Amino acid sequence: MVLSLISSPKLARHGSSPSVIHPRLRREIGRPVGALGRIGDHAIFYARALRSVPHAAFHYRRETIRLIAETSMGAGNLALIGGTVVIVGFLTLATGSTLAVQGYSTLGDIGIEALTGFLSAFINVRIAAPVVVGIGLAATFGAGATAQLGAMRISEEIDALESLGINPVAYVVGTRIAAGMVVIAPLYAIALIASFAACRFTTVMLLGQSSGLYAHYFSTFLNPLDLVWSFVQAFVMALLILLIHTHFGFFASGGPAGVGVAVGDAVRTSLVAVVTVTLLVALAIYGSNGNFNLSG
Repeated sequence: MVLSLISSPKLARHGSSPSVIHPRLRREIGRPVGALGRIGDHAIFYARALRSVPHAAFHYRRETIRLIAETSMGAGNLALIGGTVVIVGFLTLATGSTLAVQGYSTLGDIGIEALTGFLSAFINVRIAAPVVVGIGLAATFGAGATAQLGAMRISEEIDALESLGINPVAYVVGTRIAAGMVVIAPLYAIALIASFAACRFTTVMLLGQSSGLYAHYFSTFLNPLDLVWSFVQAFVMALLILLIHTHFGFFASGGPAGVGVAVGDAVRTSLVAVVTVTLLVALAIYGSNGNFNLSG
């Protein structure tokens, strides 16, 4: 009797086997909810990190100074080639030279290669230098911070700081943000100077343009207000890169492999943040009025 009931067609159609549609639907609904939750976790961590910066800079001065030196000149094997400063300098040198070659060749096709100095003053300040510096920071100091914090997390060093009564967010995150904000101003100034120098050297010394002609158009179109906004853009990008990379490193899990995954996720996210900040700054500052008049 029992076997006949179990094997009946009606019970087979309405059996107790789990549905395939409902788990899939739950997963699809849970994805945006999980994404909003992760965004909220990031926002809470960013607020804690920014609030801890003054405390970290005042109470952990020795650690902050050490991180300033490590951020600028590197540590370990990275110090052999000069750390972030030298790497960003090489990147901007290459960018300025490429801009000069492409600009001189393209403008020469229509007979206005004299405006190569304009390209250096216009594109370097507004687009090229900020993006290149952001990529350099993400690939050097940002990735290094994620790896360091991830190693501290999986080796339980961060838990040890909490057991000693030390706020780990202030000690390992706030100090890095303070150090990065101190380093970014001279670092970005060096990057701009390197980009300008490379563009001038390539145009004048290699391509044969008159130095006076190049200097005329360069000085004519170099707007001091654009330089100010360029530095503001660099500060915003550096702050976002530091917050993103420290978050992924601080909450890394899964052993050494998990630290590697955290570094990759942090680099991808920070690169998206760099180009997003560049777009938003361009829309906000130059969208309605570009502060540009073609003359001279």
